[in-house]
Amino acid sequence: MPPLAGTKDFATKEREIDDLERTISDLERAEKRAAGLARPVGDRAREGGGGDVVRDIAEINPSKRTLAQIRAMDPRPGKLKGFDDYLSLARKGLDFTPTVGDQYRSFGEQFQSIFKHYSSKGSDTDRRLVRSPTGASDVDPTGGGFLVQVDFAAAIFLLTHDMGEILSRTNKLPISANANGIKIPGVDETSRATGSRWGGVASNWVGEGTNVTPTRPKFRIVEFDLKELMSLMYTTDELLQDSTALTSLASQSFSKEVMIMTEDAIFEGTGAGMLLGVLKSPALITVPKQTGQAPATLVTENIDNMWARCWARSMKNAVWFINQDVLPQLMAMNQSVGTGGQLVYMPPGGLSAPPYSTLYGREVVWTEYSSTVGTKGDIMLADFSQYMLVDKNGMQAATSMHAAFLTDEMVFRITYRVDGKPMWSQPLTPFKGQNTKSPFIALASR
Repeated sequence: MPPLAGTKDFATKEREIDDLERTISDLERAEKRAAGLARPVGDRAREGGGGDVVRDIAEINPSKRTLAQIRAMDPRPGKLKGFDDYLSLARKGLDFTPTVGDQYRSFGEQFQSIFKHYSSKGSDTDRRLVRSPTGASDVDPTGGGFLVQVDFAAAIFLLTHDMGEILSRTNKLPISANANGIKIPGVDETSRATGSRWGGVASNWVGEGTNVTPTRPKFRIVEFDLKELMSLMYTTDELLQDSTALTSLASQSFSKEVMIMTEDAIFEGTGAGMLLGVLKSPALITVPKQTGQAPATLVTENIDNMWARCWARSMKNAVWFINQDVLPQLMAMNQSVGTGGQLVYMPPGGLSAPPYSTLYGREVVWTEYSSTVGTKGDIMLADFSQYMLVDKNGMQAATSMHAAFLTDEMVFRITYRVDGKPMWSQPLTPFKGQNTKSPFIALASR
């Protein structure tokens, strides 16, 4: 091709190159800005109920480490047993050493102090108690209670996340103690077709003298507004006298309850006053049953069709979440191979060998959150790395976790402030192919 310099087409080509360079520059700048646009919504007041000033977060939490970073500091992975082990790890990760007279030695000891405060109507208040800011509860602004000591809060959340099969897989985003929500920019990509990728970035093969229409990426704002999960524990007079027993019961019961309620909401929360669950999300793909399939059954084609609708990039992270009542059908499921066949789920050793607990090479997790056999959600394929969970990260959540004693009843309350939703707004239309893809797949009722 002859050189363009000095010809009438030179200026045209120069403009096209300038347009392309501007587009590339815009994309790079947009990506950098997107990373920095996440911002807190609605900072909290720093003054506590009754005029008490809440301590600065740096004083309450001397470490800036997240729960994940603290968990990674465990010198004995997989060997933590009870609350005391988690408390030891939390204190190490937080660089927190309780000082006699300034901090509590046990969770039960703090609960005893809270009980004394309320039973004495405020005349016997331990100076180690720190009030939650006024308005820590969006529902009951006067019911803030007291902050759970930072090491106890971190240990409870570490234990909660370790026990959970879903919480440990979500994409977690901690926010500051003074914020009650966050807005995150996300790429508005719902199709991989040319002109729609990255929310509207297009590439063109250009010939001599061909103009290119500049395109720009399109973003959407994903907003999280922290919801309140309130857990109650009733106690006896005898238990209140034993701080060791109270520590054991409170730490285990609150950890398990927060785990179950949060994971169930991640699974099928409505989004109204609670998390938006995968089963209620518009990003979910519901695979229909096979023609003529009997009620409350599971067939090989169901598994095949669900796997085929999984977003390719999620296949390495996706996990099967299945109601345990489905197990007998799964054990007997087989796939025809010529004139013979093979079992889909069982290993070659049959019942004498341990089940692999995998389908298509991905782990099977039995959950009590999955729906009953034959209803939507009894078997789900999900990549929870595509689910965003926003909370105050336990130890940094000075206002997200606090304890109060309900007057005239021996009952303690723990409040956890959290929000979550899939980062996908709808299934993705592939570049080529007819069926949409998603990280979240469920089998329809049958």
